[in-house]
Amino acid sequence: MKNGILPVQQIRDEITAGHIISSMPVTEAQLQPASMDLRLGARGWRVRSSFLPGHGTSVAQKLDKFAMHQIDLTDGAVLERGCVYIVELQESLSLPDTLAAMANPKSSTGRLDVFTRLITDGAAEFEAVAYGYEGSLYAEISPRTFSVLVRAGSCLSQLRLRRGPASMSDAAMEALHQDVGLIRGGDAPDFRDGVALSVNLTPPPDSNIIGWRARKHAGLIDIDAPKSCEVDAYWERLTRADLVAGGLVLNPDEFYILASREFVTVPRDHAAEMRAYDTRVGEFRAHYAGFFDPGFGMPEMGAGSTRAVLEVRSHDVPFLIEEGQTVCRLVYEPMALVPDQLYGSSGSTSNYQSQGLRLAKHFIQD
Repeated sequence: MKNGILPVQQIRDEITAGHIISSMPVTEAQLQPASMDLRLGARGWRVRSSFLPGHGTSVAQKLDKFAMHQIDLTDGAVLERGCVYIVELQESLSLPDTLAAMANPKSSTGRLDVFTRLITDGAAEFEAVAYGYEGSLYAEISPRTFSVLVRAGSCLSQLRLRRGPASMSDAAMEALHQDVGLIRGGDAPDFRDGVALSVNLTPPPDSNIIGWRARKHAGLIDIDAPKSCEVDAYWERLTRADLVAGGLVLNPDEFYILASREFVTVPRDHAAEMRAYDTRVGEFRAHYAGFFDPGFGMPEMGAGSTRAVLEVRSHDVPFLIEEGQTVCRLVYEPMALVPDQLYGSSGSTSNYQSQGLRLAKHFIQD
C-alpha cells in the first residue's frame, strides 16, 4: 500500500477494521477529506498544570496526581479562560505497526484562541501518536481569551493517520509548486522547512479592516452554536489607523486574527499543515490550527482566492509585525490516495473555502 496521509475512504476502512474505536458510532460529519474530528467524552478534569505522561506512564496515572476535580460534560460544562483541563475523548486507537497519527485543533478552535493538544498514554510529546499505539486519547484544553461551553460530543481537534514516514522534502515541495502553484500573491516563494507565508496588512478594496483583536473579558461562546455571537461583543476591528511606521504592534498576551498575503492552494493528492511557531521569525506564535485539506483553495472546487488565516499571539514583549514579514510555514505531504471527497465538494464541511480575513464560524458575519 502506498505511503502518505490516509484519505477519508481509508479512514472509514480503519474504523471498520477496529483500528479506530469509539464509545459512540462515528458519524459522517466527523470525516474530513484527510482527517477525522475527535469528540469530547463525558469525563473531564481541571488540572493544576499542563503535563506529558512520559514513557511507561498513563494519563490516568498523571491525573491521580495533578487533577483538582472531575467535571461531567454530559449536559455541558463551562471551561474557564486561563485554566487547564484534560478531557477523555470518545475515540481511542488500536493502530497496526504501519500506522501513526497526528492531531491539530480544528480551524474554528484555533480562531477562538482555545489552546488544544492531543495526549496519549506514555507520550513524550503532544499531538503525536506513535506507530502501533493502542490506548485512550485525551485532549488538553486551555481557553486563552474566551471561556467556552462544551459538552460530550463537541469536536475541538482533528486526527490524521499516516502510513510511512513524513517524506516530502523542500525540493519536492518546490517542484510541486512549479506544477500546480501552491501559493501566489506574495514574493518569490521561500522553501525552507516548508513554504513561507507572510502577513497581509493591506485591507481589501471594499473594507478598511486589516485584522481583529480579541476583547478581554468578553462573553461565553458555545462551541456547538455557529453564527450565535455578535462580532463587536468579542472583537475590535483593526484598520490602517492602527499601523505604526507601516506595521502593527502586537501587544503581549493579546490575541489577533490576521491573514496571509499569499493565496494558498492544496492540490487533490496532497495535504498540508501549518507549523505553529518558529523563534527565528519573532517572539510570537502564529497559527494554532494547522491542517489544510486536499481541495483547499482549488479553483476546480469553486474556490476564489483563498488566504490562510493566522491566529497570532505575541510573547513577553510588544512586537512590530510588518507587511510581507514571514510568520509561519506550510508543509505539504502526499496523500496515500486521492480522497473521495475534497474540501469544498458537495456535502463536505467547508466553512473557510475562499476565505479572506475570516473569524470563526461562531460569529455572525456577512
